[in-house]
Amino acid sequence: MPNIKSQIKRVKITKLQNVRNTAARSSLKTAIRRFEEAVTNNVESAGEALQKASRALDKAAAKGLIHKNKAARKKSRLVKRLSNLIKKAS
Repeated sequence: MPNIKSQIKRVKITKLQNVRNTAARSSLKTAIRRFEEAVTNNVESAGEALQKASRALDKAAAKGLIHKNKAARKKSRLVKRLSNLIKKAS
């Protein structure tokens, strides 16, 4: 445990930020997982799930949870997966 007052404060803030970031990452993963479940189970709801996952990825990138290129890559792969599914259905 640090002895310096400012470092004690930083430890407290870091703990709070860690909890917040963990929760945000978890909700991001949940949004992506729900899209993948929608792709396998219900094609009609996959479009809406894609929008939610895409929005979650954009928010995570804006907040600095993930890199903007990682968000773009994941969004691209999700869209590609949905479009392949729609092509197969047609």
